[in-house]
Amino acid sequence: MRREDLTLLTAGLLLVLTAVLLIALEPRVSPVDPSSQVTPEVTAVPTQLLTDPFLQYPTPGTVRVVWFTEFEGQDHQVRWGVPDQRPDANLPNQAPAITTQLARTREDGQSRLDHPNFADLQQTVRRPIWRHEAVVTGLPPGQRVPYRVASTGPDGTVAESRVFSLAGAPMAGQPLKILLTSDHQNMPMTAANLQKAEEALGRVDAVFFAGDLVNIPDRASEWFDDSRGCGFFPCLQGNTSYALERNGRTVNYRGGEIIQHAPLFPSLGNHEVMGRFAATAPLGEQFNQPVPRSVAVGLYEANADLFNPSGDPSLRRQWIIDNSFNSDTYEALFSLPVTQVPNPDRSETTSRYYAITLGDIRLVSLYVTQIWRPFNLSATTRGRYQEREADLSTPQNWGHGQHIFEPIERGSLQYQWLEQELASDAFRQARYKVVMMHHPPHTLGDNIVPAFTNPVRRYDRDGADRLTAVRYEYPRADDHIARDLVPLLEQAGVDLVFYGHSHLWNRFVSPQGTHYLETSNVGNSYGAFWKDAARPVPPETIEGSAVTYSPTDYIAQGDPNGLEPVVPTLVPQRDGSGQPLPYLASNDITAFSVFETETGTISSYYFDTRQPGSEVVKFDEFRLGR
Repeated sequence: MRREDLTLLTAGLLLVLTAVLLIALEPRVSPVDPSSQVTPEVTAVPTQLLTDPFLQYPTPGTVRVVWFTEFEGQDHQVRWGVPDQRPDANLPNQAPAITTQLARTREDGQSRLDHPNFADLQQTVRRPIWRHEAVVTGLPPGQRVPYRVASTGPDGTVAESRVFSLAGAPMAGQPLKILLTSDHQNMPMTAANLQKAEEALGRVDAVFFAGDLVNIPDRASEWFDDSRGCGFFPCLQGNTSYALERNGRTVNYRGGEIIQHAPLFPSLGNHEVMGRFAATAPLGEQFNQPVPRSVAVGLYEANADLFNPSGDPSLRRQWIIDNSFNSDTYEALFSLPVTQVPNPDRSETTSRYYAITLGDIRLVSLYVTQIWRPFNLSATTRGRYQEREADLSTPQNWGHGQHIFEPIERGSLQYQWLEQELASDAFRQARYKVVMMHHPPHTLGDNIVPAFTNPVRRYDRDGADRLTAVRYEYPRADDHIARDLVPLLEQAGVDLVFYGHSHLWNRFVSPQGTHYLETSNVGNSYGAFWKDAARPVPPETIEGSAVTYSPTDYIAQGDPNGLEPVVPTLVPQRDGSGQPLPYLASNDITAFSVFETETGTISSYYFDTRQPGSEVVKFDEFRLGR
């Protein structure tokens, strides 16, 4: 047996032997006993709606309407009319809502909200929030109708929304405008971006959102009422006021009234995934502490009698989720198409990846993301390339590198489902074939390095055979996206792959004619790495160490997967010498894109927040088609 294999076996045994002791450790690394982990709860019962309604999962003649309150209440309903009614007329049709309470929404000391029940928090507390969903049926094809929602509070007071418009799924041939966006993450230019998108585009028919909707997914205020004015729903509903200061001048932006009228289709990003659960630990700490599912399974199986004496399979499942990672809040917030997972061992469905037809578009949304770890090589960093020096003898504290949340490599369940989808009549007959995911297959940004693959663990030892480092390598030849996913998509004739994660605008076209677009730029850009700029990569050698990293695996400049970026066709940004740049990476200039199906055109716009009175500029345009 190789020494590395023996060491790995030893590390696994250490996990087992220390399992019982873990309960006494700090919350971020302790296994969770669901019966004992109770988050303190703070109850608030305001009488108003927490959000405006928004639209989900349209089908022919139907659409779902969702809204939220901080009270359970009663008689939650949606009312709607007919197309020729005045917006303020009585709406004769009504449907009751199904009400559920969100299980994981919480607040902590890092929450930003003006709420008397959550002031000066010293620990994480549960925030009770109720979700209401009603299904509107019998809608006329291709037409919008007015609607509003109402909820009755515990004191009998009725809270009503304003009147908005809705429609069922668009018909084939119906011209659509689709807003393309991602990576809002409560960032400074989000409200300005969405306000300018609404002003420039008018009413859109859907929103495709390529992941990273908020920053910490279980922190309720980031979704609903962040006091800075950058909450997810307020920004996408035009109900916020974000004070953006530029050049000594402050301008307030309201966001855009968008998802009250247009269904939202998100995909999972790394910021929709929480790590190991701890009742009262800071939410940011829990978010940053996921471990691979296999690690939690191994720990559970070695100690099942301790963690689940009854052998209840539901407790087993919950224990493993609580001690690895979860997307529970994301999944509870949204109603998305349900996918039948091709698992021969058991019947299973999911909405973490899905497909749907909207007019002439077949949209395929994938779950392609991984935990983000710091890239620096400090001995005190639990990073993408190594474990902390202090954790070498305690595997229960390891971060396991940038591990992948849901497999997409050839043979995985998601890949098998995707193969079936790409071969389906619904996909093959669609005029436009669009795939959306979070992780980039091509980008000039920093988050495409290292390769999207399972980390390969290496053990470094000194002359006395003492462990001196636990490192992770990511062979570029094993990149699951470049090696397995991209060839599958291009062979199937995908027109557009839309994604985010690196916080900039850039696009590419493959020799097969597939377009790749990244259009996330709302105030957290870390730049583009092209020509003279180099993204952070591990050095080939580390001073004073025998550690080496292959330079062919970590590409410092350009697109690691080999495509040349396309210079914007209309008004590109320029460098200091006046040369056009094939990207937009700015924390002052924000960008958004729109897909218009009537012509197959995708247009990108920017707005310079340093010049609040300036016009939105269309800077790029291209057309899908082969």
